[in-house]
Parts: sequence; structure tokens; C-alpha cells
Amino acid sequence: MSRFAAPIAEQIWDMKYRFKQADGTPIDVTVEDSWRRIARDLARAEDKPDVWEEKFFEALEDFKYLPAGRITAGAGTARQVTLFNCFVMGTVPDSMAGIFDMLKEAALTMQQGGGIGYDFSTIRPRGADVKGVAADASGPLSFMDVWDAMCRTIMSAGSRRGAMMATMRCDHPDIEQFITAKSDPARLRMFNMSVLVTDDFMDAVKADGSWDLVFGDKVYHTVEARDLWNKIMQATYDYAEPGVIFIDRINKANNLSYVEEICATNPCGEQPLPPYGACLLGSVNMARLVSNPFEANAELNLDAMQELVATAVRMMDNVVDVSKFPLDAQAAEAQNKRRIGLGVTGLADALLMLGLRYGSDEAARQTDEWLHQIARAAYLASVDLAKEKGAFPLFDAEKYLASGNMMNMDEDVRDAIREHGIRNALLTSIAPTGTISLYAGNVSSGIEPVFAYAYTRKVLQKDGSRTEEEVVDYAVKMYRDKFGADAELPDYFVNAQTLAPADHVKMQAAAQKWIDSSISKTINCPEDISFDDFKDVYMQAWDQGCKGCTTYRPNDVTGSVLSVSESADTAPGETADAPHESDTENGAEVVYMSEPLDRPQSLEGHTYKLKWPDSEHAIYLTINDIIIGGHRRPFEVFINSKNMEHYAWTLALTRMISAVFRRGGNVSFVVEELKAVFDPRGGAWVQGKYIPSILAAIGGVIETHMVATGFLEGEGMGLKSDPKAEVVTLNTPRGKACPSCGQFEMQMVEGCMTCRSCGHSKCG
Repeated sequence: MSRFAAPIAEQIWDMKYRFKQADGTPIDVTVEDSWRRIARDLARAEDKPDVWEEKFFEALEDFKYLPAGRITAGAGTARQVTLFNCFVMGTVPDSMAGIFDMLKEAALTMQQGGGIGYDFSTIRPRGADVKGVAADASGPLSFMDVWDAMCRTIMSAGSRRGAMMATMRCDHPDIEQFITAKSDPARLRMFNMSVLVTDDFMDAVKADGSWDLVFGDKVYHTVEARDLWNKIMQATYDYAEPGVIFIDRINKANNLSYVEEICATNPCGEQPLPPYGACLLGSVNMARLVSNPFEANAELNLDAMQELVATAVRMMDNVVDVSKFPLDAQAAEAQNKRRIGLGVTGLADALLMLGLRYGSDEAARQTDEWLHQIARAAYLASVDLAKEKGAFPLFDAEKYLASGNMMNMDEDVRDAIREHGIRNALLTSIAPTGTISLYAGNVSSGIEPVFAYAYTRKVLQKDGSRTEEEVVDYAVKMYRDKFGADAELPDYFVNAQTLAPADHVKMQAAAQKWIDSSISKTINCPEDISFDDFKDVYMQAWDQGCKGCTTYRPNDVTGSVLSVSESADTAPGETADAPHESDTENGAEVVYMSEPLDRPQSLEGHTYKLKWPDSEHAIYLTINDIIIGGHRRPFEVFINSKNMEHYAWTLALTRMISAVFRRGGNVSFVVEELKAVFDPRGGAWVQGKYIPSILAAIGGVIETHMVATGFLEGEGMGLKSDPKAEVVTLNTPRGKACPSCGQFEMQMVEGCMTCRSCGHSKCG
């Protein structure tokens, strides 16, 4: 019998985590092979590897403990990849040479698969004097554009696209330009952005006071604090960015405040880190720990949870020793502090199994209690590791126990740390678990409420036929299995769309109390929420002790909600039968292909000649198309040049683009990505239009072909529309098209745009 609770779980494993040879032949024949591979690799750091391999396998078995994707995909593969998810890079120097040194370090880190964070507050503002060159500074936003372009060109290891977080202090002179940068939809697309909000600024907002924008010792502008706050709120109301990070609160609560200052986070915000800080992630699957679900005596097995937490802490501590690091500075930082980020997933499902409504006072109390127990178990497990293997090198008992977060820890835990030390400086974090939650059978992700109790996913098979799969939340499936497929869901089954924002905040605050790092959490707001009520959500987060706040309000920019009334016999959160869109490549029925289509014997195509100025030889592009459902779409590309200097990259581009095209869905993003690549040596004017690079020119040729064949509506536009298409869903947001599978399922999940269909995540 398959270990997978749903077809989508097995597909996610095959796509994301299954170890395969270069030609696609599986090395992991079963998911048990994947668990064994991970257990064996992490156990090699032990004196008795055989014993710990079995214990680690037991923790992984049946998806009880879920290491983050980079560990699951990379451990035991001998690939040159990092197993760490999160990096904050070094402090960006305020000099041209230093800035581009940092750019190189970022590229090396992303090449190995790490998501990175940067604080751009250290770069002088636009218009400031640049001594020695008689020029004005271009400002941090201009250099962020350079980072953004770099990120576009790097595909992270394990088929994970690079992800970045940019932060800027609320008192930087360019903060207003930072806040509004995402109003240009083509700008800084590879960044998540957050404002570092200080305690003094929040005090000034509440007191309606003035606020100085400062760099160095110079005050550049003075603004009204409340006006600046309103600009932050307006931008996130309109564009879902920037987020807000309460940076002073983070530093005061940091266990390591005596040796480091934090000024940035990883891409999803759950890991505030110092310069060159690194952290790895993993989650306890709480949905697997509930005994007697949906019965009067339902309870979470605390003994099993504590044992699982202890094993997970040991596994994660071993990752510090077996992982590779892109930079020596990152390795040193990880070894000196041995940070880990153990969190949870399936919390909302576990609450449902106990009959608790997510967002209720009782659910918040239960969350507080569970995460308290997890924190205790994690810290005591780390103390036991310190007895056996030694405390982290920078441990200072007096200073560590006097840090903000440790002041709240139970006295018996503090006594144990005082006597024996602790192996890991920080231990808990709530990560975005969008992909691993699907892999675990579509459990609710992180501490989020259930996003949708059921939705239909369409899969295109190799023979061109289409199948429909119902993707059902783990707890809902369990309820149906227990009480019948037609059983009406009780009132306490609520979802992310119907939940009041205040309930989201309440749950985040309840969890934050026992999380020593931070929490990746999205507070879903209704589209028609008033601006004043929206601002109040952030004030609630501040007042209740959260370390940051990320919201998502559906609109024309972020993705809208299309709905019709539920039928009387439809359970909350479920969908009744509704008209489907016509069989086209447009709209909600853009499909994810489970495997690439077989190539027919012959294809129809066109060859284009591209002459790049100052280049001795032309480049020839052949684009062949396939017909599916009466519609023509690109299937493969061949790029050729007599210039041998072009050979490697044209061959690589041929293979990569063709592989993407054969996966199907909305592949128009290939054009967007190529056209956005700029050459630092300069582009060229072609037919009266400036083209930033030869790669951008290739993107333009492919776009021209797509328009000519009817695949695209026009230059710079999306898929050609179908006037007969009707899009009707029930209580389910229709998001933007996924760049991986093409379905309109991109939704904000824990601060990151994530595809509910294939698991693709903007944040890697």
C-alpha cells in the first residue's frame, strides 16, 4: 500500500524530492528510499550511525517529521548543494567595490540553493555626494535592480528558483521610494520586501509625532510619522508589499543579543539573522500526532510529540555538520551558533480533529500550550546534546540566560541550561510549509488555517487526455472517511478566506510566545476591508507582541476572488458542481502536465535569423510547435551559432527552454525572463529599440513567434484570450498563473506566493 495519502503528495515527491539520475531515472524507487537516504546521511555525524539511522528513519516515516525541502531533496545525494534554507548576507558596504563583492556572494549562495536576505539601509541615499568622483549617489533602489537581474539568471539547485528578501530601515532617506517600488509590476519581482520598523517609530506613529530620515549623522528630511506609516499601509493594501518587521522587538528577544545584531531576515521572514547568518528548517506534523480524531476524547499525544521533537532536534543539529555552505563565513556562523528552526505544520488540522475552531480563544489557548511543550522539548533535547557533544562555541551562560526570550523560559529548563549548556543557540521557527504540507498529504501548512477544504486539479497525461483530481485537505478527508463522503462539515470548519483578520492575528500572537525566531504567517483580509480596518490589523499585531506582520488582500494586482453563492446542500468550504472553462490553454484550465509529452515524428516550425550588432556571426533560432486540443503551442527550440564562444550557453538555453516548453501550461514567463536579462557591458539598438542583451533579443524572437502562432495575445501580453471562456469557482481565490505549471493557483501562503496545484513557490 502506498504511503501517500493523496495523488498530489506522490507527484510532489516525484517532482521535488525524489533522487534521480541526470537522465531522470529514479534512484529513490519508493518514498521509503528517500527517508532512508536522508536518515543515513544525517546519521553519519553520530558515533553510532547505524543506531541513529533507524531512529531518524522512524521519525521520517509516515511524514511525522518533515525536514525542509532542501534537506529532503539534497541529503545523501552527494550534490554540491547546501541543506540550509535561510541566509542573510554580509553587511553591504557603502562603496561600489563592496556592493559588487556582495553581489558575487549572493550569486554563489543562490547557485547552491539558498534563499537570501539583505538589508539595503547601509547604502547612501539617492543624491548624496560620492566623494572623489564628483557625482551623486544613485541610491539603494538602483542596486536592488542589479540584484534582481542577477536573481533572474540563476536557477537554484534542485529546480528551485532563487528567492530574496530586501529590508530597509524606516528612517532611511529613501524609504518612501522603497515602499512604493513594487507599484511598478515589472520591477524587483525577485524580491520580497519589508520595512524595518523600530519601537521609536511606532511610538511616534501613535503620538502623531514627526520623524527624521537620517543617513550617517545627516538628517535629510523630516516627515510626519503617521504619514509615513500610512504610505507603508497603502502600498501593502494595494500590492501586498512591503511587509512590516518590528526589528527592535526581534533584537530584544534574541537569545544571542549579546553577540549579534539582526537587521534582515530570510525571504519569508521566519528567520531574522545576523550578517552571514544561516538557519535550517524542519516541521513536526501535528496532524499525525492526534489520537481519536473527531471523538470526544481526541487529544494530541504529548509523549509522542516530545520524543519526535527530541529526535528532530538531533537530526537538525547534525545537518550543521554534514551540510555544505556556499561561503566560509556562512559555515563559521552556523558552526559558532548552531541555529536550527524547528516548527510545526498541520496545526489547523490538529485543532479540527479536536473540534476547535481556528481563531477561537480556545484554539489560541491550545496553540499556546502545544507550542510551549514543543519549545520545552526542543530546549531540553538541546541540553542533552550539549552534555554529549558540547555547547555551541559562543555560549555564555550568564549572558544567554539574561537574554529577552530566555527570560520567559521555564525555570527547570533555565536551570538545566545553566548547569550543562545548550547545543543550539536558537531552536524554534515557523516556516512556510506549502510544498512539504502537500507532500505530507495536503495537511494545513504551518500555523495557517486550512486554505481550501477541497479543490479540483487538472492533470494532462502523456497521451493528451485530461484527468481531474480532487485535492482534499487531510483533516477533511479523515472526517469523510470516518463519517461518510456526504457528511456535512461541522461549524468549526473554517478556512482562510472566511476567517476574520483579528483571528489570524490572535493565532500568530499565541504561537509567537514560544517561538524564539519568528513566524511566517499570512493574515488574509477580505477584498472589501476598509483601509482603516486594514491598518488596524497591523496595530493589533504590534500591540499583541508579534515580531512582524504580512497581509494578503485580493485585488486586481494580487489576484481576485470570483465566486457565486453556495447551494443549500454544500458544506462550508466545499464546492458544488460548476460550469468549467472551455478546453483551451487560457484561464483556470491551463494544466499541469504530470510528465512531458512524447515528441511526434514531425513538427511544424519556423527558423529566425538574429543578427546582433558587433557580432561576427548571426544566431539562428528554430521554434517547433505542437497541436493540443486544436491549439498551437511551442514545443521545442534550437539555437545555433557559428561563433564557438556561443556554443555552451546556446546549447544550455536550447535544452532548458525546450524542457520548459514540453512541460506545458503558461510558458510565457520564459519570454519575460529572457527579455529582462541585461548585459553589464551594455546592450544594443536593434530596429530603433534598445535591447539590453543578446538573451533579451532571443526572448523577443520567441515572443514574436508566440504572437504569430496565436499562443500570446500580443507583445508584452499574456496568453491569447478565449471570448467563450467562463470562470466560475466557489469560495476559492483565482490567483495569478503559476510560472511552473500554468494553473491560476498562485496564492499568498505564509508570506510567499505559492501554487496550490504543483507546490511551486516564489520563495524557493
